[in-house]
Amino acid sequence: MDHKNKSDKNQEHHHHKEPSPDQHSDHNKSKEYNKKHVDHSGHEQMFRIRFWWSLVLSIPVLIYSPMIQELLNFTVPEFFGSVWLPFVFSLIIFGYGGVPFLKMAVPEIQNRKPGMMTLISLAISVAFVYSLYAQLTNLGEGFFWELVTLIDIMLLGHWLEMRSVRQASGALNELAKLIPDTADRILEDGSTETISASDLRQDDLVLVRPGTSIPVDGVVTIGESKVNESMITGESKPVNKSPEAKVIAGTINGEGSLRVRVTAIGDETALAGIMRLVEQAQQSKSPTQLLADKAAGWLFYIALAVAALTALAWAIAIGFNVDLLKRVVTVLVIACPHALGLAVPLVVAITTSMGANSGILIRDRLALEAAQNIDIVIFDKTGTLTEGKFGVVNQYTISDWKEEDALALAAAIESDSEHLIAQAIVNKAEDRNLTLPEIKDFSAIKGRGVKALYEGKSMYVGGPRLLEMLDLTLSGELEIFSQTAGGKSQTVVYLTTNEQLIAAFAVADVIRPQSKQAVEKLHELGIQVAMLTGDSQAVAESVAQELGIDRVFAEVLPEHKDQKVIELQQAGNLVALVGDGVNDAPALTRADVGIATGGGTDVAIESAGLILVKSNPLDVVKIIGLSRASHRKMLQNLWWAAGYNIVALPLAAGVLAPVGILLSPAVGALFMSLSTIIVAINAQLLRREKLTISLPND
Repeated sequence: MDHKNKSDKNQEHHHHKEPSPDQHSDHNKSKEYNKKHVDHSGHEQMFRIRFWWSLVLSIPVLIYSPMIQELLNFTVPEFFGSVWLPFVFSLIIFGYGGVPFLKMAVPEIQNRKPGMMTLISLAISVAFVYSLYAQLTNLGEGFFWELVTLIDIMLLGHWLEMRSVRQASGALNELAKLIPDTADRILEDGSTETISASDLRQDDLVLVRPGTSIPVDGVVTIGESKVNESMITGESKPVNKSPEAKVIAGTINGEGSLRVRVTAIGDETALAGIMRLVEQAQQSKSPTQLLADKAAGWLFYIALAVAALTALAWAIAIGFNVDLLKRVVTVLVIACPHALGLAVPLVVAITTSMGANSGILIRDRLALEAAQNIDIVIFDKTGTLTEGKFGVVNQYTISDWKEEDALALAAAIESDSEHLIAQAIVNKAEDRNLTLPEIKDFSAIKGRGVKALYEGKSMYVGGPRLLEMLDLTLSGELEIFSQTAGGKSQTVVYLTTNEQLIAAFAVADVIRPQSKQAVEKLHELGIQVAMLTGDSQAVAESVAQELGIDRVFAEVLPEHKDQKVIELQQAGNLVALVGDGVNDAPALTRADVGIATGGGTDVAIESAGLILVKSNPLDVVKIIGLSRASHRKMLQNLWWAAGYNIVALPLAAGVLAPVGILLSPAVGALFMSLSTIIVAINAQLLRREKLTISLPND
C-alpha cells in the first residue's frame, strides 16, 4: 500500500497539460446553459427587473391619484399637465410591465386553451382600456393607480414564483455542478495530462487525487480510498473503494489516490441519468396538477360569465353608467388565477427535489401521486429484500468452543479461498471485528473443502462430502441444525478436525437489515406486503416468516411475474411492485406503481415510475410518506387559491353593495397577492415534513 501511495505522489509531479481554448469554450457554454436552466429562460430575471422599475414608476401615479390623496388626507402641488401624469406613467408601466403577460397569453389563445396568462392579460387590458377611455372622455376617474398596482403585484408574484421554483429545483442544478470540468488522464508512459472531462473516452485510465470529484463512472484498478457518495445515493457514511470496486461520477474521493478505468462518460453516467429523471419528473404532470390547469381555464369562462351577470344586474338596478363599468372591470381584474397557477407546480418542484435528496428518483409524477393509495406492496426477493449475495445467516458451535473462536478459525482457514461460501464466512468475521488466528499449510481438497494447520493440529472446513471423506456423521443438535437449514435450502459448511465436529455455518442469500423494519412500517400504514421470487417454496416461506410478510408467490418464472400483479389487481388492490428493473420489467410496467432498485448506477430504468438509488426497502415507506405529504399540500394550496376567487368574485360583482361593501380592483389585487404568498409559503413548509411523518408510531 505504501508503494502505491509513493507511486501516486511521484506521478503527481508529471507534466500537466492546460485545457485548450476550445475546452474553455465548451465549459463556458455549459455554464451558460446551466444559467439559463436555473433562471427558467431568463423569466425570473426579467420579472425581477421589471417589477422594480414598474414599482418606481408607480410612485407618481399613486401620489397624483385623487382617491389616494383623499384616503391618506394629503395634497400635492399641481402644475400644467399634472392631470395627465397618472395616465402617462400608467401607459409606460402597461407597455413595460404589462406587455410580457400579453405575449405569454398568445399561445394560450392560439391553442384555444385560456389559462392564467389569458386572465391576467384580460384584467390589465380591460383596466387600461377603461382608464384610457375615462381619461380621454373625462367620464369619471380611471383605474390608473389600480392598474399599476395590479401590474406591480403580478410582476412580484411571478418573480417570487420563478424564484421559488428555481430554489426548489436546486437539487438538479447542484447535481450539474458535481461533475468536474477536467480530469487527469494517465498516459501509456505513466505520466498524466489534464484534459476536459468531456474528452474522456471508454477504457481511458484516470487518476483521481485525494479530495477531488470523480469525473466519470468507472472501476478502480489501483488504490484504496473512502468515497463520499451521499450526493448520489444518500448514504451518509463514506464507502470503501479498492480494486474492482465501481465508482460514480460526481462523488468525492477521500484521502487515498485511485486509478479508475472509465466505463461510462457524458450522458451514460449515473449522474446524467439521475439529472434526466429529475428533469422528467419536474416536467411531468399529475392528476392534481392537470386539475389546476383546467381550473385556470374554467376560471376564464367563469370570470366572463360573472362579468356579464354583473353588467346585467347593475344595468337593471342603476342603468348603464360609469359605476356599472367599474364593477365589470373590477370582476375581470381580480379574477386572475395567479395563486391557482402556483399551487401545484411549486409543490411538484419541491417534492422532486426532496425525493432526489433522499435517494428517490421520480420519473413519473403519476406514479408518485398513486403511491398514497397503495393497498399492497410486492417485493421481489433477491436483491431487494435480500442483498443478492451469500452470507452466514446462522451458526451452531459445540459447548467446548466459543462461537467467536470457531468463526474466527473458520475465517482464517477460508481467507485464501475465492469461493463465494468461503468469502461469506470471512465477511462475517470481519463484520464482527474478530481477530483471525494464525494458520499454516493451507491446502484445498478438491470437491470437498480446505485444510490447514492450527496449533499443530489439522483443521478442515467443508460440506457434507468432507464429512464423508473424514468418516464423520452428524448427531444431536448439529444434526437438527443441519436439517433445519436444509429445509430452508441453506448451504451448511462445517469446521472440524479429523475426529470431531466443532461448528456448523448456515450460508444463504443475506436478508437486508432494513427489510424487516420496512415490512413493519408498511403494516403500520395499513399496507399489506407480498413477496415474489423464483426460489423454492421452502426458501420463500423461511424469508417471509422471518420478515412477517403476508403473502408469498414462490417458484415464479420472470415472464410470469406480471400475472401475479394482475391477480392482485383483479382482487381490487392498488399494487406497487419493487424489483430490480431487469427481469421484473413486465411486472413493473403492469403494477399501478413500479419501483425499481437502481443500486446507485443503473438509473436509466424505463419500466418503473420511481427508482430507489440505494436499493433500501425502507425508502418505499419514504415514497408513501412523500406521496401523502405532497398530495396534502397540493389540496391545501388549491383550496387557498380557490378560496380567494370564491370570496373575491362575488364581492367584486357587488353582492354586498346594499350594505356599503364594494371591492376595488386594487384591494382585490392585494388579496390576490396575499393568497399567492400564502400558497408559496405553504408549499415551502413541505420541506419541513419528515417523509415518514404519516406513520402512527413515529
